[in-house]
Amino acid sequence: MTPRHDPIEEPPLIDAGDSVPGETVDYADTFQEQRFWHKITRYGRRAGREVTRRALQLYFVLQRPDVPVWAKTTIFGALGYFISPLDAIPDLIPAGGYVDDASVLGAALIAVSVYIDDDVKARADNAMPTWL
Repeated sequence: MTPRHDPIEEPPLIDAGDSVPGETVDYADTFQEQRFWHKITRYGRRAGREVTRRALQLYFVLQRPDVPVWAKTTIFGALGYFISPLDAIPDLIPAGGYVDDASVLGAALIAVSVYIDDDVKARADNAMPTWL
């Protein structure tokens, strides 16, 4: 007689709620494309090259048709945090206001890195000179 084993359930690859710091996914409802572009055009230079690049890469990942819901939720949360006036470190603080934004955007980039291909990078890089 062979021993009986219950099937092993595979855990989800990533839990969107754990993929970004804090309660960032709560900011998913905050994301609006018009507000995103307003923030980029008005504050892209102040936020810095790396923060702007991260935000643009996440934005262009959203344009891909093969991105699953969990990844889109993570991106909406991170970009919602980026455009929100209410965050851990106010963006108007000189030399530090975008540190929290950079961290949240970086964590989201890591979570969805499999969807960041050369096209996404090129689109973000091509958009950069417009705002910096």
